[in-house]
Amino acid sequence: MNLTTTYMGLELRSPLVVGAAAPLTEDIDNIKRMEDAGAAAVVLHSLFEEQIEQEMLTIHHHLEQGTESYAESLTFFPEPEIFHVGPSLYLEHIRKAKERVNIPIIASLNGSTLGGWTNYARQIEQAGADALEINIYYIPTEIHLTGAAIEQQYLDILKAVKASVTIPVAVKLSPYFTNLANMAHQLTREGADALVLFNRFYQPDIDVEELEVRPNVLLSTPQAMRLPMRWIAILYRRIGADLAATGGIQKGVDVVRMLMAGAKVTMIVSSLLRHGINHLQEIEQELRHWMQEHDYSCVSELQGIMSQRSCPNPSEFERVQYMKAIQTYTPKPPVLAETAYVVYQQED
Repeated sequence: MNLTTTYMGLELRSPLVVGAAAPLTEDIDNIKRMEDAGAAAVVLHSLFEEQIEQEMLTIHHHLEQGTESYAESLTFFPEPEIFHVGPSLYLEHIRKAKERVNIPIIASLNGSTLGGWTNYARQIEQAGADALEINIYYIPTEIHLTGAAIEQQYLDILKAVKASVTIPVAVKLSPYFTNLANMAHQLTREGADALVLFNRFYQPDIDVEELEVRPNVLLSTPQAMRLPMRWIAILYRRIGADLAATGGIQKGVDVVRMLMAGAKVTMIVSSLLRHGINHLQEIEQELRHWMQEHDYSCVSELQGIMSQRSCPNPSEFERVQYMKAIQTYTPKPPVLAETAYVVYQQED
């Protein structure tokens, strides 16, 4: 059985890629365990724009010590302790990972504004990364900022990175665009080798006793698969970039669904954080078992067979599915009984 696939021109043993699973990928031994468990490639944890800018400001601070011309700017950034690996160590981490494993290592840059941090992509390439994933984590809150301006910001960041490197570049997107299909087309036209669908925004929580805003990371569940699966099915072969699925992938059959929609690879994170790195082996075994039972000899036979490539009007198709979902849903009997009781009481 042939599980091999390609992603951004990289030859992979299977579609099972470990996504940016911090803190797992911060340990070189863990990356080796991922390879041994069957990972076809590993996306390293992100290096943040703020880390790079902070390091640049710190260097400048020491060069200009005593002037105190920008002391406030240093305090704008998060405390260094929240970052596990700094920019210099990140490059060394890539080098060490490349020495230990034979699978592709995909670095990750996380930023939101156009600036000098994008030039760090060149150093990441020189450190040996096989590809680079740009994670543009941006929640616009300015009232007068237009959608067109936001889209242009994404495109400008991609162009700046592409101008710095020769390795493949993927863009990790959020689903919150007025027309995601058009945005995907624009990113592909500007040189994106792949699109990773979708980024998750981690909303903080409020501590009502301490009156503090606290981080609150909730691992994805199988329900998170639906959105990327539908959009991958819509975009399959309508744009030139490869499509990577991320979010909610827990089992081998989840991988099958994403491949059928049109994904080249599936990125697995939450299930490894829940069940451990060796869970990759179970997912691969389930994938192989399903393919064997259904007489598929290779992954390429699955890819895109349930996409909307042959659908003349994907928008109309999605609306029909929406209407079907509403009209075919039937509540469980106890719910119907409770509803009837409430209505009866109100009528009395």
